[in-house]
Amino acid sequence: MAQKKDTNTEHIILKAAKRVFQNKGMDGARMQEIADEAKINKAMLHYYYRSKQLLFEAVFNNAFMLLAPQLNAILNDESSVEEKIRNFTTNYISFISKHPYLPTFIIQELNRNPDFVLKMKDKKGFPNIEKFKKEINVEIQKGILKPIKGEQLFINIMALNIFPFVAAPLIKAFVNIDDKGYKQLVEDRKTEVADFIINSIKA
Repeated sequence: MAQKKDTNTEHIILKAAKRVFQNKGMDGARMQEIADEAKINKAMLHYYYRSKQLLFEAVFNNAFMLLAPQLNAILNDESSVEEKIRNFTTNYISFISKHPYLPTFIIQELNRNPDFVLKMKDKKGFPNIEKFKKEINVEIQKGILKPIKGEQLFINIMALNIFPFVAAPLIKAFVNIDDKGYKQLVEDRKTEVADFIINSIKA
């Protein structure tokens, strides 16, 4: 009789894998190390996930799909462009503060496997910016915003929000702050980033 997969064991494996991937990255992580972290044997780990790639994708998907639908909902609600920028920034920074490994995961995997994002793009809840772009054009025509392409504005929003997490050690060194100071700096960016972007595009 085939062994039935236990959801609690799978949850323990994913939590352990997240910790190891966060510390070692995809290439540096070892299945034995993940098994040890989960306090199971390697055979059990392979029963649940046949390869490190599959395990990595499961960890990544779990985290990303918690965030992506939230961001997609903000981009496609009925709020103004300014409100979208503020809500997007607040939600993104709050989420990544709890999952700081995620931006590095994305960059590592895109460098290692550029086609990986194509799998993500087809998932339900993946951010769609078409309505956001149309709303920007409407507000430009009304004289609320300066002329700007929606794609460029979206990239600006993403870049200003992502970089402090990807380059955290560098930022701490540049501005000479400890972990506590860095956490406060990131918290402040919820308003700093939004204000900066909004002030730059207001007509």
